[in-house]
Amino acid sequence: MRTEDDAAQNDGAEHDGAEHDGFGWDRPASPDPAEGGRVWLVPTPVGNLGDLTLRALEVLRGADAVACEDTRRTGALLSHLDIRRPLVRLDAHTMHRAAQVLEKYPRLAYVSDAGTPGISDPGAELVQAALDLDLPVEVLPGATAFVPALVLSGLPTARFTFEGFLPRSGRERKERLSAIASRAETTLLYESPHRLHATLLDLALHCGDGRAASVTRELSKRFEETRRGPLSELAEHFAGGVRGEIVVVVSGRSDEEAQAGAPDYAALAAQLAAEGLSVRDLRARLMAAGLRKNEAYALALQAGGPAIASDTL
Repeated sequence: MRTEDDAAQNDGAEHDGAEHDGFGWDRPASPDPAEGGRVWLVPTPVGNLGDLTLRALEVLRGADAVACEDTRRTGALLSHLDIRRPLVRLDAHTMHRAAQVLEKYPRLAYVSDAGTPGISDPGAELVQAALDLDLPVEVLPGATAFVPALVLSGLPTARFTFEGFLPRSGRERKERLSAIASRAETTLLYESPHRLHATLLDLALHCGDGRAASVTRELSKRFEETRRGPLSELAEHFAGGVRGEIVVVVSGRSDEEAQAGAPDYAALAAQLAAEGLSVRDLRARLMAAGLRKNEAYALALQAGGPAIASDTL
């Protein structure tokens, strides 16, 4: 039943220049050419096409062009949706052309291969290019992979860190793995199917075989799977290979792990100082071992003594 209050609210909404429904939500509307240039970051489904929002459809239909990472993939999506817009490739290799593209198509919609642009893809660079040109930027709410995977994991969700993709090898990869192992909050990361097994083994090596984790793949698709368990068991389960887009969720370090594995930084600093390291090098080594910058500097000064405390840092 429509009450007098509802009628008054709706009557007011009809005259404020916007389209609203009875609950105070804006109805989707096509971009208004009078608004001038702007960039829309438009999330696309990670699996099920039904996850595309009505507003995303309207923006894609009304933009001057649609920029994307893969014109074939996005072209197939737009064809399925019966949307005919010029397609422009803007990926990691062509993002340097962003200013020229925005000059030609000032009302530009940008999509990634799947999910929300700007998360582990070049969309963030396009945002910066638009801001440099004083173009407004809008990010539409919509599909993303790591939030559903976090909730599905059953692990704590109050605080978490999103790592994106880990480096494939080298010192930076080891440092990121060590950071995940020492972190108290939940960690999320993306991984490709052919590197999943190796990454789970590396996580087990740094975090311990028993650290709780989950692997979610093929979100919202027919063969969606979430596997939960200790890292060692997950590594064994996925040793034979896997398909699909993957999110790995790793629990934070417990208080017991922290107490059992806490390094003796003072002893380490004394050992390094005895080897003749300068304050600068001492600080760098202590930071690599897990200390924060200020704490590492204070301990390096204390261990190094006044003779080298004046080193330029």
